[in-house]
Amino acid sequence: MTARPDTPRSRRERPAKPALSREGIVAAALGVLRAEGLRKVTMRRLAQELDTGPASLYVYVRNTDELHAAVLDELLGTVGPAPAEGSWRERLEQVLTAYTEMLLAHPSLARSALTARPSGPHYLNLIETLLALLDEGGVPRAQAAWGVDLLLQHATAMAAEHAGQDDSPTAQQEWDALGAALRDTSGTTHPHIRASAGELLAGAHEARLSWALQALINGIERTAVPG
Repeated sequence: MTARPDTPRSRRERPAKPALSREGIVAAALGVLRAEGLRKVTMRRLAQELDTGPASLYVYVRNTDELHAAVLDELLGTVGPAPAEGSWRERLEQVLTAYTEMLLAHPSLARSALTARPSGPHYLNLIETLLALLDEGGVPRAQAAWGVDLLLQHATAMAAEHAGQDDSPTAQQEWDALGAALRDTSGTTHPHIRASAGELLAGAHEARLSWALQALINGIERTAVPG
């Protein structure tokens, strides 16, 4: 007698599930991030994706914060090494711009990156690349070490500020309100704002990022750390 098509199959007849691993969990998390956003990258959601229980995941990842940091580290692998052409300043700016653009491509992750603490191989490679470029420029070691932190903080904050801005009516309304407030400021009570209203919000984010990175690099090169 032939079994009916809808007859439940025994567990022995089902394909074996792939063994759990940290790499597999992070890969699944990246898939959820791209499809549903960072808010859905939770232990419970990944357990469903991997057909297991949430408790099984904690063997490989301590908590959701560590998971998000691991996802960020994985995406840092797309930033790539420093370009071969150009001055050390130009190549340093290009690496930081690539880092910012990667975050802008994942708006929810950009905001999370402000507090994430990645420590994986791709993050270490990024730090090594930045330090090597600053060393090539003759920046003293202590200034370079503090400068890397400052450069990444600014690039991350700018990505978080602009992430998803074009798709959010609320964000655009807030920018419009700020622009109106600056333009309508009284020249008597706020003369400097009144005179600079056009410049305060002028420029595309690419131009502002480039200017900011150049200003920071110049300052890092010339400003000694406290003794």
